[in-house]
Amino acid sequence: MSGEARLLVSSSPHIRDRASTRSIMLDVIIALIPSLVASTILFGLRALTLTLVTVAVAVIAEAVSRKVMKREDTIADLSAVVTGMLLAFNLPPTLPYWMAAVGAVVAVVVVKQLFGGLGGNFVNPALVGRVVLVISFPVAMTRWTVLTGSDVVATATPLAQLKAALASGSAVPGTGSLPGYLDLLLGTHAGSLGEVSVLALLVGAAYLLARRVIAPWAPLAFIGTVGLFAWVAGQPPLYHMLSGGLILGAFFMATDYTTTPLTWKGKLLFGFGCGLLTGLIRMFGGMDEGVSYAILLFNILTPHIDKWTRPVPLGGGARHARNA
Repeated sequence: MSGEARLLVSSSPHIRDRASTRSIMLDVIIALIPSLVASTILFGLRALTLTLVTVAVAVIAEAVSRKVMKREDTIADLSAVVTGMLLAFNLPPTLPYWMAAVGAVVAVVVVKQLFGGLGGNFVNPALVGRVVLVISFPVAMTRWTVLTGSDVVATATPLAQLKAALASGSAVPGTGSLPGYLDLLLGTHAGSLGEVSVLALLVGAAYLLARRVIAPWAPLAFIGTVGLFAWVAGQPPLYHMLSGGLILGAFFMATDYTTTPLTWKGKLLFGFGCGLLTGLIRMFGGMDEGVSYAILLFNILTPHIDKWTRPVPLGGGARHARNA
């Protein structure tokens, strides 16, 4: 009846926010730009062209696959651009373009679109693309170089050099061939094109935190656990925290909305688990790096973590929460 108040009842959540998928992805792209600029300076224009290849192939693969599957076109949400950039950041700068393109197709079509598109994938698409490339093209994916003047010089990553230095009993950062802490911050060493400059990554991470696009729980737990594990194992904690793909993975992949837990307790548990597994792989496994594998494994465990850390409904009691 006119003049009467109407009460509308709907299910939770009752949260209104101006943020959209496109705005969030745009923020992530902006946060990745400092690392892209740094990698172009450190590795030359090939770092930029490799990134452009993975982004272009990711966008085209998404557009074509959506059309073939008779689904709405979603390239405007920019998620394919983010996937392409993150994949490129996990690749060596010398990787052939066609191999990078294969990784982009796997990431977007196999991991993302075949599971329903954005929000349907249960693991990080860019990391699966990287792992598939490592398995398929191990030599090309482990060919590390640095740009010295106008020359490209083949060398090992800091984690590989640290392992060799520890074996010889002279693991002092900044001595011999082992890069120093300033090298790790600035990125003047070998590695994947988007992971080397910790300073550039931290600038992007600070932007995402300031914009409240990501929460700090998982990254801090991830990085802190790796450092603690290294200290217990008798290795330099700060060196492990600044080396490899830890900063990139912690802030840009362990914070993915789709494949990581929802609650702050779940995020802490996720970060702790990733850090523990990364430490085990780095210090006791056959590989120098373990960030990608740790994140992927805990992506799979995310539904269980969400269940374990589910908040108790008001008036429901602990038993009700466990049985829900």
